[in-house]
Amino acid sequence: MRANTAESAAFKRKSAFAWVWELAPRERRAFGACVGGWALDAMDVQMYSFVIPALIVSWGITRADAGVLGTAALLASALGGWLAGWVADRFGRVRTLQVAILWFAIFTFLSGVAQNYEQLFVARALLGLGFGGEWAAGAVLLGESVRAEHRGKALGVMQGGWAVGWGMATLLYAVFFTLLPAATAWRALFMFGIAPAVFVFFVRRYVEEPPVYLESRAQLAVHGERPTFFEIFRPPLLRITLLGGLLGTGAQGGY
Repeated sequence: MRANTAESAAFKRKSAFAWVWELAPRERRAFGACVGGWALDAMDVQMYSFVIPALIVSWGITRADAGVLGTAALLASALGGWLAGWVADRFGRVRTLQVAILWFAIFTFLSGVAQNYEQLFVARALLGLGFGGEWAAGAVLLGESVRAEHRGKALGVMQGGWAVGWGMATLLYAVFFTLLPAATAWRALFMFGIAPAVFVFFVRRYVEEPPVYLESRAQLAVHGERPTFFEIFRPPLLRITLLGGLLGTGAQGGY
């Protein structure tokens, strides 16, 4: 028994993810929620890439029309990120993450029941709000929940969750399009996109607001001065805002 315990401890020290075991339970729960939420977000968003051929055949739309649907979600994600940041500051990081996950899950499902191009356009655009909002809320929650020495690694793993979500979407595509006719499979795949809503129960039950956020709310209650949105465009935050914006723009350029 002692040998097994020693081997387990040695494995944790040598593993690339050994740092995860150094996190407090509260930190690990936040870490799991943010990585899982982003992976599920990616799964729902990437489903659209796989259904484009079936959609073109079923509805007779052009490739340009299909591109507009994808672009609508991406453009809306920018607005979703801005809105989620404001909501997270006002109502909490955990609540905002829950709403964002529910939001993109619901509108992925509604994409599957759309009856025409216009309805699908609206569903995809609204999905984009949740897509952008999930990353904004999750990144802030993770950044404030995990201690500084492991924060960069945690955020890196969170971003890697996108690839996991892509893989899940690929597997689901293979299953649905193997078992069902293409004209039905694309709808069923989108409808399955409601599944991430179940993850919200985990977030609601086990994830806590970061102490730094609670402290800021307590100070706000005492002093009564709420920071304005435009403060991020003033020194000393201006430089960070511009650099972060440029980095985000470059990262999205591939899409």
